[in-house]
Amino acid sequence: MKIIAESSSTRTEWALVDGSSIVEHAFTEGLNPFFQTRREISHSIRLELPDAFFKRRWEHVYFYGAGCTSAEKKKIVSASLVAQFKTPVTVESDLLGAARGLLINEPGLACIIGTGSNSCLYDGNDIEKNVRSLGFILGDEGSGAALGRIFVSDCLKNIAPVELREEFYEKFRVTVDDIMDVVYTNASPNRSLSTYSFFLSEHLDNNYVYDLVYNEIMRFFVRNISQYDYHSYPISFVGAVACIYSEILKAVAADFGVTIKKIVRCSMPGLVEYHNGK
Repeated sequence: MKIIAESSSTRTEWALVDGSSIVEHAFTEGLNPFFQTRREISHSIRLELPDAFFKRRWEHVYFYGAGCTSAEKKKIVSASLVAQFKTPVTVESDLLGAARGLLINEPGLACIIGTGSNSCLYDGNDIEKNVRSLGFILGDEGSGAALGRIFVSDCLKNIAPVELREEFYEKFRVTVDDIMDVVYTNASPNRSLSTYSFFLSEHLDNNYVYDLVYNEIMRFFVRNISQYDYHSYPISFVGAVACIYSEILKAVAADFGVTIKKIVRCSMPGLVEYHNGK
């Protein structure tokens, strides 16, 4: 039996797997070594995972996580996992997890649009090419964090329609000062901005909202997908934001000349299939 985990900046999905069957399934907070220390990651794992995950030593732990892009960051997560499970550990990026979960052993373009965004050309086992994500300040086009950042900025500058601004402030019970505090002093502002972005999904009949979402997803295609040989491969998406705005995502793809193969909320079913027998 083995443990497979897939973590975004918002939440981590855990599966205790026996062959092709999930024996135990759980969710914890997102684990990201860019925002959390080794001790904080260990603390989260120990307190939030059910006891079933700690009953004995498992065959292997496969962890795919946001922020696990360098040897240094992977080492932080790996040390935390080894300390908790006393089991051999492999830590890879959430992007490789998305690719394996979406495409299993088939080559293609795999994309994440969730709290953050990313993309890659996958050869059926590993990432062949990647246009860097750069995070929610410099990149993450089309993501929840990017949508939230643009919308909140428009609210604070009185650019968003007044009725939307008033409803937003009332729904989240926040003031301008509250938002500034969340963005500039919170340890994980991308999570908060992504949460705010889901407000937009309730107002897609508003021209301002539709255009905002459409234009930001188009930025994802222009700044990322255009750098791949996208006419030669199928393209698939994973992530809550991709699912929530799937109709706009399909419209953007059609206007860009791309046909989408798959849009799913999570990678876990595909990851279980990928690791079955490995």
